[in-house]
Amino acid sequence: METDDDASVPALHGLGVRLQVEGWCEGPVTFPLRNALTLLEALAATGSLQASADALSVSYRSAWGQLAALEQALGRPVVVKTKGHGSSLTPFGTALLTLLQASQVRLAPALAAEEMALSDGLRRLLEPASARLRLAASHDPLLLEVVETRSDIDLMVAGSLDALARLREGAVDAAGFHYGSDGPPPPPFHGLFRDRALIVVPLFRREQGLMLAAGNPLGLTGIADIAARRARFVNRQRGAGTRIWFERLCAEAGLRPDDIVGHRTEEFTHQAVAALIATGAADAGMGTRAVAERFALDYRPLGWETYFLAARARLDAGRLSQFRNDVLRRSEQASGYAPPETQVFSLTG
Repeated sequence: METDDDASVPALHGLGVRLQVEGWCEGPVTFPLRNALTLLEALAATGSLQASADALSVSYRSAWGQLAALEQALGRPVVVKTKGHGSSLTPFGTALLTLLQASQVRLAPALAAEEMALSDGLRRLLEPASARLRLAASHDPLLLEVVETRSDIDLMVAGSLDALARLREGAVDAAGFHYGSDGPPPPPFHGLFRDRALIVVPLFRREQGLMLAAGNPLGLTGIADIAARRARFVNRQRGAGTRIWFERLCAEAGLRPDDIVGHRTEEFTHQAVAALIATGAADAGMGTRAVAERFALDYRPLGWETYFLAARARLDAGRLSQFRNDVLRRSEQASGYAPPETQVFSLTG
C-alpha cells in the first residue's frame, strides 16, 4: 500500500522520493494486498465487476482472475453476484476493505516522515558541503527545535568543551557553548573570547536549576541539601557546560564533587537526566526549567546563563544571521528562556 497524495512527495533536483509498503496474503495462493485494496475499493464504488475492470484499466477476464485468486488465498468469498444487480461486497469483503484502508491510514504518516528523511539525506549527499553550516553544540531543547526547521545545518550534539575543540580543529564551522551564570568566563573559556580567529555572539539566556522528583519528597532546596540528605544525583558528561557549572556551585558550597551521591552517574542531555528523575531512578539533577516542566518535575532555580555561538571569523556572517534570528524569536516565547542582553557580542579584542 502507498500514500496517494503525489503533491506531498518531496522533490530533489527533479527527483521524487516515494516509499511504499508491500504486503501479501499467503494461503493456498499468494495475493498482493495492494491489489486487494484497489480491487475492493473499485467494487465498492461501482457495484460491478465490469465497471471495476474499466476503472482499473484491466480486462474483465483479468479482474475476474484477481478476484478468484483473492478468494482462494483467503478461503472466503469477498463478492456476491446478484442477477440484474451486479456485484457487491460480502460482509467479510466489506470488513476486509475497512481493515486494509485503516492500515493504509496508519502507515501514511510514517511513510511521509520517512520520505522526508530520505529526501533530506539525499539532498545532503548531493549538495556541496559548503552549502551547509556544520554546527557542534551543547545540548539544548530550544536550539534543537530551531535546527530541526532548518535544512542547511548539520548538527552534532557535544559537550561545550568538545564542541569548541571541534571548532578549533576545523571539523565544524560553529560551536554552541555555555559555562554557567552570567559572570566572567572561567577557565578554560576565558581565552576563547580573546581569540581573534573567532567571533562570539550570544544566542539566548536560559534558566538552570535543580530538577527534582515531583512533590520534592526529600525537601531539597539547594546543592548542600543534596549532599546532606544523600540524594541520588544525575550528572552531565565531562566537558558539558552544565557539569562545569555544577562543580563550581559545589566548590562555592564547600563541597567536593564526590560528596554528592551519583556524581559519577552521567547522562548526555537534560531530557535524559529528567527522565531518570521522573521514573524514580534518581532524586535530583541539574537542567533547564523548560525540561523540568516538560517532565512535570519540581524545580528550584539556581541562576541564569548565556548560551553562546562561536564561529570562525572568516565565516560569512550572513550564514549565521538567519539562524540567530530564528533562535531569538523562539527564545522570546519559551518558558525559562530570554533573548540575550546584547544582540551582538564579541570579546575578540
